[in-house]
Formats: sequence, C-alpha cells, structure tokens
Amino acid sequence: MDILLIGGLWLNASVWDRVASALEPLGHRAVPLTLPGQGDGSVSATLDDQLATVLAAVDAASGKPMVVGHSAACTLAWLAADRRPERLAKVALIGGVPTVDGQPYADFFAVRDGVVPFPGWGPFEGPDAADLDDAARREVAAAAVPVPEGVAKATVRLTDERRFGVPTVLVCPEFTPAQAREWIDAGDVPELAQAKHVDFADIDSGHWPMISRPVELARILAEAAG
Repeated sequence: MDILLIGGLWLNASVWDRVASALEPLGHRAVPLTLPGQGDGSVSATLDDQLATVLAAVDAASGKPMVVGHSAACTLAWLAADRRPERLAKVALIGGVPTVDGQPYADFFAVRDGVVPFPGWGPFEGPDAADLDDAARREVAAAAVPVPEGVAKATVRLTDERRFGVPTVLVCPEFTPAQAREWIDAGDVPELAQAKHVDFADIDSGHWPMISRPVELARILAEAAG
C-alpha cells in the first residue's frame, strides 16, 4: 500500500526519512510529502495549496492509499478524507485530532513577518519533548521551516459527511488511548466522535515519534495499513 506521510508545523518531508526506510521492508511504499510553504521555499502558501498537494498525491497513488497526518497536519489528512473519501483506504492521525469546520487550522503561535516561526522548546517542555535529547532538539530546531500565515490561520472547511466512513487510527504518543477515548466520549473531538471506525495505537514517545521512535512508528503504521 502507498502510505502518504504529512508532517506537522515546521516539518519538511525529510523528517520521515527513517520511518520511510523502515516501512519499505514491511511491504509498503512510503511517500513523504513536501508541503508548499514547508520545504519548497514559498512564504505565501495557503492551506488550500497544501491540501492540493496532498490530494495530488492521493490521486497519483497506486490503489487506495493510507494518509498519515502528524500533529496539526492531522487536519490535513482529515481534509483529504473529506475531499476524497472514496479514494482512501485509511487515515492515520499521529499526536493530534482534526479541527472542526469553521475553525482556524493551526492558530497556536505568534505570527512574525507573515510566518509562524518555530517558537523554541519552551512551549513543549514536559511529555511532548521529554524523549528528545539535546542533539535531537538542535536538529529539529535547525531544520524547522517557518509556516506561512496563510496556512496557520486559514479556516478549515469540511463538506462531505462520507469522511466519517473512512477507517481511522489514532496513534497516541504523549497521551494514552484511554485519554483519547475520554476526550472523544466527552465531545471534545467532534469529528472523531462521528467517525464510524476509529482504532487506537499506543506508542511510548513524545510528540515527535518519527524522530524518537521511527522503527516502532513504522511498525504501527504498517499494521494499520493491514
């Protein structure tokens, strides 16, 4: 199966290199995506531009792919399910949940000169980054790509309820499956509360398992792909 890999804020396609290498021997074709504004040099990219890139990869895939979104890009993966519900085998969400219709995509951090720069490790101290050593933190910070304002502040638009029929797996890194179920049951994650098929996978890591646990993450994704 083709597995499309979408990194969250500040990440380019190279963050998936070790996951991709581990997926290939497991019988899957890994397709890390370079998003407009996050690796192609564009500072004027929009969320629509990023979604167009994801949909182009879905349309070019061999058979029905699994789309994997990390962190904020869980919403991008969910948007792909909204726009191409008949084309997807599954959606995998790592360390995040889909934003609801009408809300900003990722309006979490300050905008400077039209972009959202990586804010440093302060906001992520605790479970998010506890498993990243100093070398890994320096590597991530050095490679971080400022995200265009037109991506972070864009309004999410969901239109096709067939998205709720796309099988979904929520990979739980800095939180547990039990916590995720509680959030869904409490109504805090409306999109997943309406999804018909949601599985949960636990991984003992912080928010960036593709960096700290790439082989284990690849195994989880391969199992999800079936």
